[in-house]
Amino acid sequence: MIDCALIGVGLGGKAFHAPFLTTVPGLQFAAVLQRTGNDAAEIYPGTKVVRTVEELLAISSIQLIAISTPNDTHAPLARACLGAGKNVVLDKPFATTVTEAQELVALAKKTGKFLTVYQERRLDGDFLTLEQLVSSGQLGRVIRFEETFDRCRPAIRDSWKERPGPGTGVFYDLGPHLIDHALTLFGTPEELLTDIRAERNGAPNDDAFDVTFYYANGLRAYLSSTTLAPIARPHFRLLGTKGSYVKQGLDPQEAMLRAGKPVGGDDWGIEKEEEWGTLAEFDVASAAHRKIPTLRGDYRKFYENVRDVILGKAKPLVTMEQALNVMYALELSVESSKQRKALPWKLES
Repeated sequence: MIDCALIGVGLGGKAFHAPFLTTVPGLQFAAVLQRTGNDAAEIYPGTKVVRTVEELLAISSIQLIAISTPNDTHAPLARACLGAGKNVVLDKPFATTVTEAQELVALAKKTGKFLTVYQERRLDGDFLTLEQLVSSGQLGRVIRFEETFDRCRPAIRDSWKERPGPGTGVFYDLGPHLIDHALTLFGTPEELLTDIRAERNGAPNDDAFDVTFYYANGLRAYLSSTTLAPIARPHFRLLGTKGSYVKQGLDPQEAMLRAGKPVGGDDWGIEKEEEWGTLAEFDVASAAHRKIPTLRGDYRKFYENVRDVILGKAKPLVTMEQALNVMYALELSVESSKQRKALPWKLES
């Protein structure tokens, strides 16, 4: 068994980390850091509750620590955990700057500990379906990829995510998911163009963005989000020289986790038939379209991979190179938006 701990018992910790730390075979949820309040003791009976990072790091049996805290605390907390000889899962974004992220990678290499970023949406069923379509060549040469993550949240909330500060705003909240998807599918672009903005009246921080990745073969990847969308755009739209794939709606796992549904069961990660995406295939003489089943999504596989990497049985699902590429894309996008022009990708692998 790998003893695990969690820092942060907000929505991210409760909904996206603890359910898997408590259900993935081979992991034991041994401790949780909650500075104030008694929620953790009530929700996770039998799990040790500590009040300080120092108290947590002093528990010698703990091998893995998941960090789900405000973005500007990711780097200092990860440094402390790595320095204490712990393996670390960091919520996205990796850090608030590329420099911070590079320092963490160097420290992980120095200490010989595993460091990764929680990009669970690689395990969304619709993304897995889309990934399979790309790799199969069924759509021909892909010429256009669109991913949107729209919400309808016209009210401004008193949340750290919406206040000005390092790593806050919708772009650093949702951008890492969309950017990671594009990089996973197609690799790094030649250049990118980004518009990051505030659309709601009185918004103190960005709440919308559009990112374009330009690739050498003519492919374009368009990544977009807005907070003023009562009617959401398609989540995925993939166009190729032989066909296209269009998918509405989001993977069901987030809603299940937010609702507190126990992880597991025959229906976990299964999308209803009426929510499947549409595949259209064509040639010079004809065209046809049909619904295709969405592959099963399963966020448990992320922590199964973490377990296996620590045990020396697998390679990381999310590598440090990939995590650094996402951070670089975030930082380059901010600069592109400021300058209002496309900027070349210069980060070397």
